[in-house]
Amino acid sequence: MGASQATVLIVDDTPENLSVLGELLQPNYRVRAANSGRRALQIALGDPTPDIILLDVMMPDMDGYDVLAELQASPATRNIPVIFVTAMDATQDEERGLERGAVDYITKPIRPSIVLARVRTQLEIKRARDVLSGQNSFLEAEVARRMGENQLIQEVSIHALARLAETRDPETGKHLRRTQEYVLTLARALRDHPRFAHYLDERTINALAQSAPLHDIGKVGIPDHILLKPGKLTPEEWEIMKTHAELGSNAIAQAEADAEKPVEFLAIAKMIARSHHEKWDGSGYPDALAGDAIPIAARLMALADVFDALTCKRVYKPAFSFDEAYRIIVEGSGKHFDPDVVQAFVREYDRFQNIAKTYAE
Repeated sequence: MGASQATVLIVDDTPENLSVLGELLQPNYRVRAANSGRRALQIALGDPTPDIILLDVMMPDMDGYDVLAELQASPATRNIPVIFVTAMDATQDEERGLERGAVDYITKPIRPSIVLARVRTQLEIKRARDVLSGQNSFLEAEVARRMGENQLIQEVSIHALARLAETRDPETGKHLRRTQEYVLTLARALRDHPRFAHYLDERTINALAQSAPLHDIGKVGIPDHILLKPGKLTPEEWEIMKTHAELGSNAIAQAEADAEKPVEFLAIAKMIARSHHEKWDGSGYPDALAGDAIPIAARLMALADVFDALTCKRVYKPAFSFDEAYRIIVEGSGKHFDPDVVQAFVREYDRFQNIAKTYAE
């Protein structure tokens, strides 16, 4: 926008003042004139938006301060620079105008060279500000785009890893998606609970949902004759099967060590992989942790995993009904599961059934 294209709106209730200012500015600018505050606001909201407004302070009906307040109240006009034109020698009016957001003031009777210089200066400042604002918007959009891309890459990578574990364990089909939804349901149900609120903020809940599919990644390290055995495992085979928890957490710990800085969801994935078979009463594996020593993320995963195992068919057992699974989980409160997590499950039981049906095999 060259100086010649800038639109200047002049506002004054006296026709002579309008014509003096109009003649002065006409050679360099597109001039619009308004003889009242109301008309000024109509023009300011019209097209083209004025690039600058010269606003008389003393006007009947709506004075300059009222007009300025209205201009600032609307997003469409709040960035238009306003120069107050004041007939008074009273400096407090100038101060009041500047305090309310005017960029400058000119006193009447006007001196042409001063009016032109001040208008030009404010237009240059506005142009510079518009350029910067455009650059900032572009940069913000670019940052958002790249963050979205990174997020997508992260999610795709996690799913690829989790699918890898699935290819070795053919029964798990949509198990990943269901358990992820169960964990998310429990986390949201407990986010305001006094025992969990400190941990379950929005960010952690998202990281939790993201890392849940990696809970059984360690099964990749279990030999086929055990992992794929079409029946119950012997006690020796079961001991080997149980090592999947440590295998998984060690693999994720290696990935963490390779990362240049801590990755939140990896830290959670490592805890879930290692501790999702711990039990509230300390009878679980691999570390025989009890109560609050079991990471919160793993406590949620434990219930989600068991509910899924109960309600799905396995080579060594039929699928239980939802109500049967419900009964077993409620019975496990204080033994297998954190009682508060079981309470959340009871409250969200309908949602659990919906998830199971939505992502059925």
